[in-house]
Amino acid sequence: MAAHTSQSVAKAAGNDDGAKSDDIAARGRSRRTDSGNRGGFKRALATHWYAWTMITPVVLVLGVIIGWPLVRGVYLSLTDANERNVGRTIGANHIEATYEFVGLDNYAAVLSDPVFLQRLVWTVTWTVLCVSITFGLGLALATMLNRDFKGRAAYRMALILPWAVPGFVSVFAWRFLFNRDNGILNKLLDGGGISAIPWLDDPTWAKVSVITVNVWLGVPFMMVALLGGLQSIPGELYEAAEMDGATPWQRFRHITLPGLRAVSMTVILLSTIWTFNMFPVIFLLTRGGPGDSTEILVTQAFRQAFVSSPRDFAGSATWGVLILALLMIFALVYRRSLRKQGEVW
Repeated sequence: MAAHTSQSVAKAAGNDDGAKSDDIAARGRSRRTDSGNRGGFKRALATHWYAWTMITPVVLVLGVIIGWPLVRGVYLSLTDANERNVGRTIGANHIEATYEFVGLDNYAAVLSDPVFLQRLVWTVTWTVLCVSITFGLGLALATMLNRDFKGRAAYRMALILPWAVPGFVSVFAWRFLFNRDNGILNKLLDGGGISAIPWLDDPTWAKVSVITVNVWLGVPFMMVALLGGLQSIPGELYEAAEMDGATPWQRFRHITLPGLRAVSMTVILLSTIWTFNMFPVIFLLTRGGPGDSTEILVTQAFRQAFVSSPRDFAGSATWGVLILALLMIFALVYRRSLRKQGEVW
């Protein structure tokens, strides 16, 4: 009995010593792992110091150009800042800012305003129509230019030309074309016995006009991107499908569209973001008119900051933050849908 008890005590003591040893070993491994991670970071920094040196200025510039205005805009959206209570200098006199923190009152005011819903509906409609038509035309032109025919290079250059012309020049040219009294389009219609169309004076025709101009500006980019995607699809797939008796539509549906999926997803995302924030076309062509029929979210934010009196900086910042939030939500939903389809982004 005594021997059995002593053996149990010895075994327990041995187990305690083993547990302590395991704990000490685990701590040692943890310390080595931590020191290894720190050492790995130092080695990476020492090895790739040139890369870190090259990207540091870019990060700083982006922080100054994008980061600070973004933080400042979010802060202003939480205040009642306007033209009358911000800090300003008049001659030799400096007037201190007197605006106050109001929390989420601006967001509540904007979201409860029917104007926001009107602008949002038209912005979404404008974006969907522009991106859909641009993608369709770009895909059709890219498919045609992907074939061998005489003068293909000249056609490519002609179709890329709208992309090469500065945007404001293109918009002013279209504004001249849409002129009700002296515009070329109405002159042609008048020659055919058709009465002049109020392109920029009627709300419906003004919407058609801004969509037309934006599509004209966006097709070259879409065409070039999709043409690059088409040229990356192996020609052997088309040859094999043709030998198996596949029709042109079947080859397009089962080879071309799947082969363009990655490129299409990228250009659709970029085109959606650009169109959602397409300020120049709306502002330079119609100024948001007639009335406010073509105002989108970004032009409304501009109007509050630079046109209305007194200029409402807090309200404009609120509209800007809401635009950013909407685009972030869209990007997240878009990314999730791509992951469900097996695409990596």
